[in-house]
Parts: sequence; structure tokens; C-alpha cells
Amino acid sequence: MDGLREDKAQISEVLIRYATGIDQRDWELFRTCWTDDVEADYGLRLSGADAIMDYMATAHRDMGDTRHQLSNLVIDVTGDQATARSYVHAVLMIRPDDPNAFIDVIGSYDDTLVRTTDGWRIGRRTFHLVRMITTGGSPDWEAPLRSIRRA
Repeated sequence: MDGLREDKAQISEVLIRYATGIDQRDWELFRTCWTDDVEADYGLRLSGADAIMDYMATAHRDMGDTRHQLSNLVIDVTGDQATARSYVHAVLMIRPDDPNAFIDVIGSYDDTLVRTTDGWRIGRRTFHLVRMITTGGSPDWEAPLRSIRRA
């Protein structure tokens, strides 16, 4: 039982590192959440840890403060694999100088994690949008992809 508790604590830490990495723009920390060959579906599909990191760094580059809050973590561990579901509430300031320009998102993440030699990592993520409110119109979530491709 102690091993199961430890695994769940380590997986919770991975999920918190994800939110902290984005909010602090600490992309090295953020990178430690993923397997190299991760597949993620945020409403647009991203393949590979570097692609996810590049996308998130580009998407958040010109934003002000962001707050990704995770709760209601449900983690199931079977050997060296695990699943996790967490609720996410993210508030993103679209422009650093305008606190009235924001995106407010509520949803959930369904993750599949694997134990690696470096600890638990997310190997697959699916985001489920429940609600999004924005003061600046609908965001263009594919804009960072176009920017990355031009670079």
C-alpha cells in the first residue's frame, strides 16, 4: 500500500509541475512532465514533448499572468502504467498590461502515464473543454503552430 501511495503522490507532482511550468514559463520544468513520444489532444493534436513545449511557449509568450489550477485528481495505478483524471481551471491574461482581457477555461484532463527511469511521465493527454469565457473574442489556438512553422 505504501508503494501505491508513493506512486500517486509522484503522479500528482507531475500534474502540478505541468501547471507550475506553464504559469512560471519554466519550460525545462514543463518538459519533465512528458514522455518523448507523448500524444496530446487539446482540441488540436500535438505529437512529441518538444512539439508540446514549443507550442505552449509560443502560445503563452505574449500573455500576462496565467493561473492553471488542478483539482479532483483521480489516479489509478497498475504496475508501471497509470491513468489520471483532473479538473482544470485556467485563467489566462491575454495581454500583460490589461487585466480585463482574459480567457477563463474550465475542463478536465484525461492522462495516461508511464513509469520511466526518470519517474512518472505523461504519455497521452486529452483535454475536455467544459466552458470557455473570453473578453477578447475567440482565441486562435492554431496561431502558435503557424508561428512555430515559420521559425
